Amino acid sequence: MATGDAERALAQAGEAYLPGGLARVYPQGTRINSGGRVEIGGCDTVELAREFGTPAYVYAEDDMRARARATVEAFAARTERFEVVYASKAFPCTAAMRIFAEEGLSCDVASGGELHLALRAGFAPERIYMHGNNKSEPELEYAVTSGVGHIVVDSFDEIERLERVGGASAQPVLLRVTPGIDTDTHLKIQTGQLDSKFGIPLAHLERAVERCATAGLQLRGLHAHIGSQVNDLSVYEALTDVLRDIGDFPLLNLGGGFAIAYTREDRPPPVAEYAEAMLRRVPDGVTVLCEPGRSLVGNAGVTLYTVGTVKEIPGVRTYVSVDGGMSDNIRPMLYGATYEADLVERLGDSVPCRLVGMHCESGDVLVPEAALENPRPGDVLAVGATGAYGHAMANNYNAVCRPPVIFCRGGEARVVVRRETYDDLTRRDAE
Repeated sequence: MATGDAERALAQAGEAYLPGGLARVYPQGTRINSGGRVEIGGCDTVELAREFGTPAYVYAEDDMRARARATVEAFAARTERFEVVYASKAFPCTAAMRIFAEEGLSCDVASGGELHLALRAGFAPERIYMHGNNKSEPELEYAVTSGVGHIVVDSFDEIERLERVGGASAQPVLLRVTPGIDTDTHLKIQTGQLDSKFGIPLAHLERAVERCATAGLQLRGLHAHIGSQVNDLSVYEALTDVLRDIGDFPLLNLGGGFAIAYTREDRPPPVAEYAEAMLRRVPDGVTVLCEPGRSLVGNAGVTLYTVGTVKEIPGVRTYVSVDGGMSDNIRPMLYGATYEADLVERLGDSVPCRLVGMHCESGDVLVPEAALENPRPGDVLAVGATGAYGHAMANNYNAVCRPPVIFCRGGEARVVVRRETYDDLTRRDAE
């Protein structure tokens, strides 16, 4: 595929299949089939619900691969010195990580568990970057003994812990910098402001460089992350200026934060514009790293639910309850994340309603202001753009079993993470 073709394909995908701006929200190639139902990866969503049950996380595998290729192409068209690093926290699923390893990406992990998944998925250890603001000594030892390519040092305490780990004296590291840059995103997903738990403040950076040297660490470069769901691309230029002024290093990791469409009105910048903004002020000879996560998987996945109760309160509102909620998507409750919902057999918006979950919390609201086409018990419903952080943040509140992950491609569906069972809920009991 020629340079730029993958990105153009993503921009055009689905336009002939879905009404309005839904093509931006749903996976590439999603369409309405001859039966009038939403089809993802060639698979009928009603049939998926019948076969695998709901809730279920459903992904179009080709979409993930296309987004990975488009990101690589966007940087390759502008420089030979770059590395695309999958931010695995967005979707820490072995099967997804294997796809990105196959597509030639590197991997960012933020815990011993994510490191375990990355290694199992087939990432070469030297292509892994170990993050985290409070890595334990056992996690650091696991990273060093596994041959992880770079550890991203987040504090002076971490340097001391690395000194105590055998074999870490020549470990390549990056220093995570707190650049003091605010972004246009939600406060709870900002990471680059001065008042942050992440990174080393600029005022302490010279001492951190010296401390890495005395610890025998191989300081290869700097890392900074300014937040998630970033639409204002000028912040990347400001970040590059901050890092460039610190000193000459062969590697600059400018983080991720590439935005996606959560609603049909959203129009995030194309990945080529992120690449351009990241590279515009980088000195010659420096390799730039980026860490996309959400942008590779967010729109590749949807969550399927079954409507259980439709409750009209005259003069107030109509509540539509589904068989999931804050246990499979806590983001709306955590920081007000916005989603839209659709009945997969009747796309339309005749009934204003509030889409809620089945948990014992009044705040268990998936979509506060939804609009569905005559919702009824038993309807299969889809919430798009849930491919990032749904599976990653899933929990067992109310002892609800976590959903399966289903990959769809060419009309074939396969389970890559099975649904939990009641027995799984007691498997770790000590008595």
